[in-house]
Amino acid sequence: MSAKKATQKSRKSTTATKGKSKGFTDEERAAMKERAQELKAEARKADGESALLAKLAEMPKPDRVLGERVHAIVKDSAPSLSPKTWYGMPAYAKGGKVVCFFQSADKFKSRYATLGFSDEANLDEGAMWPTTFALKELNAATEAKIVALVKKAVS
Repeated sequence: MSAKKATQKSRKSTTATKGKSKGFTDEERAAMKERAQELKAEARKADGESALLAKLAEMPKPDRVLGERVHAIVKDSAPSLSPKTWYGMPAYAKGGKVVCFFQSADKFKSRYATLGFSDEANLDEGAMWPTTFALKELNAATEAKIVALVKKAVS
């Protein structure tokens, strides 16, 4: 046996004979990993919301007003959704997959803004159901419909 291998072997055996390690326990390591994941998720959510708010700020006033209100409604009615941007539009995701989004009228030179839902949304009703809704203005009745749709979408 070489001198180097003998030294390595003796180090291993003396470490093993000293008793328990003074490092972190398995439970402590698991807790640290869990906390790191929580911090990453919080950072992603914060970054996503910043990007979403920046997109809203770029919109012309009529679309911006609608988008900001839709944002508040979605945040209040489905706090589990993570704000983000999707194809340059404000969107809300669950598990990284977009559930709903707001598209300004200006984006594609349309006559109205839209609130849309992806195939991840739980809106299924029989053989056919709407997935995109035109938004010209918001009032109490329209906001109540949006709340109901968003809650159903994430159920």
